[in-house]
Amino acid sequence: MGARLFTAIVPPDRVVEELDAFLEPRRVAEPRLRWTRPETWHLTTAFMPDVPDGSLDRLVEGLDQAAARTPAFDLALAGGGAFPHALETRLLWLGVMEAAVQPLAQLAERSRNAAVRSGVRVDGARFTPHLSLARAGRPLDTTRLIRVLDTFEAPGWFADELVLVQSHLHDQARRYEVLERFTLAGHPGEERTRKPYDTGE
Repeated sequence: MGARLFTAIVPPDRVVEELDAFLEPRRVAEPRLRWTRPETWHLTTAFMPDVPDGSLDRLVEGLDQAAARTPAFDLALAGGGAFPHALETRLLWLGVMEAAVQPLAQLAERSRNAAVRSGVRVDGARFTPHLSLARAGRPLDTTRLIRVLDTFEAPGWFADELVLVQSHLHDQARRYEVLERFTLAGHPGEERTRKPYDTGE
């Protein structure tokens, strides 16, 4: 069995802190949901459930090239949602501002294409930009909660980094390890560099 990897945009600490504070009373009010930990929050661009060891170098090189061709962009979290839908929620999430949907989708397409070209299988689900907030053990109606999420006024940030992350399962809990960081293309004239390997979470 290969490694379980994904690529993602990770929100900065100030965004995580504000969202965490906003969600605290909602967690208390809705204990039926299994809420995700703030340190795991991310916006997935490609999910690769089984990456062979021999494909990792090619994957990293392909992702580096994909990041180099993708301009950095302004990003903010905005709007609640649920999979499959609000009346029978299995996954509760927060989306992104409308202006960020297209550049994030472009980054997702290039991330997935890089994986496929390196011989890595990619989850084929249709891309919907979202940050996972909570999961339900059985379908729940989260209509009211989604309306509350719609009121969250998130601080924006300049998304200029893509990360490659390995997901480890330990005692039924997931631990994330950042394997590589890739800098997106900056403004014209800016120097672009690939960031070094980092084993931090």
